[in-house]
Amino acid sequence: MGDDRVHDDRAEDHELTIRTFYEAFGRRDHVTMAACYHPDVHFSDPVFPDLHGDEARAMWHMLCDQGRDLVVRASDITAEGDTGSARWQASYTFTPTGRTVHNHIGASFTFSDGKIIRHVDTFDLWRWLRMAVGVSGLLVGWSGSAKAKVRQTGAAGLERFLDEHPEYRRPDPSA
Repeated sequence: MGDDRVHDDRAEDHELTIRTFYEAFGRRDHVTMAACYHPDVHFSDPVFPDLHGDEARAMWHMLCDQGRDLVVRASDITAEGDTGSARWQASYTFTPTGRTVHNHIGASFTFSDGKIIRHVDTFDLWRWLRMAVGVSGLLVGWSGSAKAKVRQTGAAGLERFLDEHPEYRRPDPSA
């Protein structure tokens, strides 16, 4: 019986962490979001497939800064043991085109030391491209080259953000 209580407390704590993360995102509060992450977090989604540590925190900071009209809604938040999941939606104006995006995302989490150490978001990139860029996204969004271009553009934007925010850059140990 004691083990069940520990398990329940941990699951409740993880659910609270996930809820806190999305509530902070809805307020565009990247500091609180970052506090939910383990120092060695690994994040991936269709646009940013392999971000670690401060890169992941910087990406959320960048999205919070850019999301002037961002609305975030999270639901179906669950946790069991050291894993959790949520469904969430983001509505915002995609600045380069001025088009409205309403994205539906599935998220899975792994926890370590009470923090999110692994965060994977999944969504339909072709659907996102259709909303964000319109007809051209509909026509070519399914192609690997279009998806690669979105990833390259996202990476370039994050790199510019990192250049403007050196606090996210870790010193190069080989330098």
